[in-house]
Formats: sequence, C-alpha cells, structure tokens
Amino acid sequence: MVYYVYILLSKDNPKKPTYVGYTKNLSIRLKLHNSSKGAKFTRGRQWEIIYKKAYKSKVLAMKNEYMLKKDVKKRKKIKNEYLNKI
Repeated sequence: MVYYVYILLSKDNPKKPTYVGYTKNLSIRLKLHNSSKGAKFTRGRQWEIIYKKAYKSKVLAMKNEYMLKKDVKKRKKIKNEYLNKI
C-alpha cells in the first residue's frame, strides 16, 4: 500500500499558512480538509496541495511527516518555490 506525505497551502489566508499530513488517498483527504472535516487546524479554510511524496509503508510516511512538520525551513522553501511558480 502507498502512503503520501503532503503539504497544503491555504488559498484564502493572506499569511499563506501550511499544513503537513499523511494519507492513503490524497483526493479524499483534500476534500475532507476543504469541507471542514479534516484536522482541526484546517477547518474553515480552502486548501491546495503544493507538495506530495509517496512512501511504501505507513511507518516511513509517518516518520517523514514528523520530520517535515518540525523542519520549518524546508516547509518555507517548498512554499516559496511553489509561490514563485504561480
């Protein structure tokens, strides 16, 4: 089974906050976040996926999600690269 680590970017907030998570199904998870049924932090906002990476196991995905959540510099770099593209 494939698991994904992803970063979401808020579409409607001028500060452009990000959220990191992991899931088996990206499209369903994004729908949950955007319908205010995802994580508490994501409720009431519209999100878009700016980064995703696939892992072969849940354990690997969870470890990498944790590292990405703690690595603020890497998250900012990914966010800035995405914002510079659009």
